[in-house]
Amino acid sequence: MKELKPSAHGFKFLIFIMDANINFINLIAEELNLKPEQVGAVLKLFDEGCTVPFIARYRKEATGSLDEVLITAVRDKNLKLIELNKRRDAILKSLQERGLLTQELEQNILTAQSLTQLEDLYLPFRPKRRTRALIAIENGLKPLAELIFNQDLDFNPEQAANNFINENIKDIDDALSGACDIIAEQVSEDADARYAMRKLFARRAILKSTCVKGKESDQEALNYKDYFEYARQAASMPSHQVLAIFRGEREGFLNVTAAPPDDNEAIAILKSRFIKNNSQAAKLAALAIEDSYKRLLKSSIETELRNALKKRADLEAIKIFAGNLRELLMAAPLGQKAVLAIDPGIRTGCKVVCLDAQGKLLYHTVIFINNNNLLQAAEIIKELINKYKPEAIAIGNGTAGRETESFIRDLNLENIIVASVNESGASVYSASEAARRELGEYDVTVRGAVSIGRRLIDPMAELVKIEPKSIGVGQYQHDVDQKELKQALDDIVISCVNAVGVNVNTASPEILAYISGLNKNTASQIIKYRDENGAFKSRDELKKVPRLGPKSFEQCAGFLRILNSENILDASAVHPENYKLVEQMAASLNCSVKDLIKKPELRLKLKANLDKFIIKDKVGLPTLQDILSELERPGRDPRAEFKVFNFSPDVHDISDLKPGMILPGIITNVTAFGAFIDIGVHQDGLIHVSKIADKFIDNASAYLKPGQQINAALITDVDANRRRISLSLRKSDLNKYKN
Repeated sequence: MKELKPSAHGFKFLIFIMDANINFINLIAEELNLKPEQVGAVLKLFDEGCTVPFIARYRKEATGSLDEVLITAVRDKNLKLIELNKRRDAILKSLQERGLLTQELEQNILTAQSLTQLEDLYLPFRPKRRTRALIAIENGLKPLAELIFNQDLDFNPEQAANNFINENIKDIDDALSGACDIIAEQVSEDADARYAMRKLFARRAILKSTCVKGKESDQEALNYKDYFEYARQAASMPSHQVLAIFRGEREGFLNVTAAPPDDNEAIAILKSRFIKNNSQAAKLAALAIEDSYKRLLKSSIETELRNALKKRADLEAIKIFAGNLRELLMAAPLGQKAVLAIDPGIRTGCKVVCLDAQGKLLYHTVIFINNNNLLQAAEIIKELINKYKPEAIAIGNGTAGRETESFIRDLNLENIIVASVNESGASVYSASEAARRELGEYDVTVRGAVSIGRRLIDPMAELVKIEPKSIGVGQYQHDVDQKELKQALDDIVISCVNAVGVNVNTASPEILAYISGLNKNTASQIIKYRDENGAFKSRDELKKVPRLGPKSFEQCAGFLRILNSENILDASAVHPENYKLVEQMAASLNCSVKDLIKKPELRLKLKANLDKFIIKDKVGLPTLQDILSELERPGRDPRAEFKVFNFSPDVHDISDLKPGMILPGIITNVTAFGAFIDIGVHQDGLIHVSKIADKFIDNASAYLKPGQQINAALITDVDANRRRISLSLRKSDLNKYKN
């Protein structure tokens, strides 16, 4: 067999990749302001199959106690650099196969540190359709173009052009025109020229939008009325406006451009780069440069700018969406209490379900709360309360939600919490595979009511069953990059689920799948094992689950809780790999692990001597401090305590509102331009970012969070016809109305 030897390029690229691992670490460290050894440790742990939550919680010594945000950033930067190298390799291979790879070009490609740099270097060699320049080259005009672009003082373009007339080039003008086409394309593909244009567009471009002719009175187009005649510097345009304008363009209602206000500035920059003198050839080259900008470069760089604006807007929107999702998932749970849940309705009635403390459906019925049926509905509710003894009543906040809440409160029920529950996405759950599996024999309306009740018991456990985009937070979720959005939202769900931990004996397969080291398959195997063998009695028993190998066990064990295990640590966040260490801690004080948990004075003694339990290269103070903290409150829930919230009993509809009213409310959504708040009238009001505080703020999410209870929201304007409610939280506005 013939021996296969690596090509020169292949060898050089292999050496580059070997060096790139170090370069990657240094590049990432510099960009994220981290130490190279921290980045190296994180990448090594990822290579070993570790997850973000596991690294953040159980490998603090290795990473220097990096949090999930930075660990995730290292992961994402590394993946982008890997993709960059894949593209670099593809470009080098393409150039080599076509015999276009010079030593200088290869070196430039190998040292390029961004995808844009790579693509600029490759652009002149990229296979392309037949352009005017390519046709001119085919007609033999490339030497003439080179002579003109050299701009020699004594060179006569017209005289030289006469030598290039042939069967395809009819005359001198034809020859000069073709040569200028070649120059124009060469200028448009010059990496430095493109970089200069990018800088200019980034600094000076104006994003303009106008209404498409004939669409001015279109009902759907009116959604974009604010952008019918709109212009703003692209660099400072808020993300939500960028996304709105691009959506309007995509739907055919807006014309959009993005370019510096004056072409002359761009042309002058290009001329300063390429024009050498005032010769005849230089004058001809100047015309080619002007044509290059107007015909080629301007549209190309505009596309790049628009893509950059879209990407920036996507990232900002996704960041807000992810932050909102975190707040909803980490909302305070009522806890394991029996609940009566109601999905309000007028025409079809209110769906009522009774759930036990674990959220299991015990009974369901329908009541009607119109005048003719009020007494009967009241009797049914009272009977259900007497029989199932719920500690809380959950009422969906959709249509007829306030009317249903008033009906329940008028019953004067004692010692029962009445709570309005955001039902966004409940209908999505009702039709989902999870709902069919859990409640397959029941109607979708019953499933929706069950979901509302379970959201009160444990918001996270129920919301993870729904695609995050359907939960009802964020804006423009269908407009942003879907891959980036999914990754960001998955990261948030994984972070929240693992931060809280999961009771392995009651968890659904949906929430188990988000646990570190698990996936849908291993989660289903855990459920199957649980169904066949009964509740898990210890963490160690998880090793018996088929397909759950040693690495998966290592990653998931610390986040799975077993509440009635013989080993009390199985209900905590202490990882099994540290159980022996905890036992040694207890032994040093001549006590048991249970004693350590029960007696604060023992933990104080332990705290004073933690240093002696350090194990070099394995266990340091960060892990020891985490263990001590966990012993204080084993398996503690990091979520806030549940607080009862009541809307104003005097308002039920937008017609009840008047400027100057001060009402309680709950934040339902936070956006780049403000926040929406439910004040109990079936229509959320808007607190514009300028009305959140008396000082200037540019980030509403820094002040307001979904689920946050607001005691005093001031009504500043009500437009009942357009169903728009304007609110303010500024003390100056509140004082003005009070006075």
